[in-house]
Amino acid sequence: MSLLDKFMIRLKTPQEIEIMREAAQIVSRTLGLVAQHMKPGVTPRFLDQLAEDYIRTQNAIPGFKGLYGCPSTLLISVNEQVVHGLPTDNPIQDGDIVSVDCGSVYNGYYGDHAYTFEVGYVSAEKKQLCKVTKECLYLGIEQVTTANRIEDIGWAIQQHAEAHGYGVVRDLVGHGLGKELHEEPQVPNYGRRGRGKKIQNGLTIAIEPMINMGTEKVETLDDKWTIVTADRQPSAHFEHNVAVVDGKPVILSTFDFIYEALGL
Repeated sequence: MSLLDKFMIRLKTPQEIEIMREAAQIVSRTLGLVAQHMKPGVTPRFLDQLAEDYIRTQNAIPGFKGLYGCPSTLLISVNEQVVHGLPTDNPIQDGDIVSVDCGSVYNGYYGDHAYTFEVGYVSAEKKQLCKVTKECLYLGIEQVTTANRIEDIGWAIQQHAEAHGYGVVRDLVGHGLGKELHEEPQVPNYGRRGRGKKIQNGLTIAIEPMINMGTEKVETLDDKWTIVTADRQPSAHFEHNVAVVDGKPVILSTFDFIYEALGL
């Protein structure tokens, strides 16, 4: 791949989008399985093995494991951990919010999405953070039309989050998705209206607001993976895979399997 190719947006054919839909749905079903076991006392490492075993039954392979040296199938981030938390043997506690990010590779294409779970009795403040962050995700998705540009997505997310007094992470962004986990374009969760690359049919992206209760600033822990809020206040993270078809957004992933498992 030339340097020029690396920075090109790779628009997908309808056939490629259908393969990506299945890759995303494999992740969706995996997160639904995780949801069935997400309760106080479960360990992230148990959930990680559960997810890997399931993905491999779906004619797919874990999308994260081995990529960039990642040792796990899931990235599990608890409370003040924003993203990229490595699975440990530390049990999840009542009152935690837990972001679970998962990827799969199916027929050479990636699926990649995430959900923040509320475990047991969660404070009203954490519940509100999760609610607003999920709203940010869908407000961002609404902007994915051929009438708009990439920064319109981040603008919508930023406006909603900051209206609630939350910090929008700047150091991490959403991204193009396809045969590679991270393709062009970058999809920030902040921006100015009418700026950035034009949205076109065939675009496939991962939109993933990472919203902090306090400061937008983040730090990386000594494991070189886990990213935490600088003020150690909680963070929430939701992610969907989206394709542009006939000028409009089509969500390839779904939270329905999670909602079914949680009885929502």
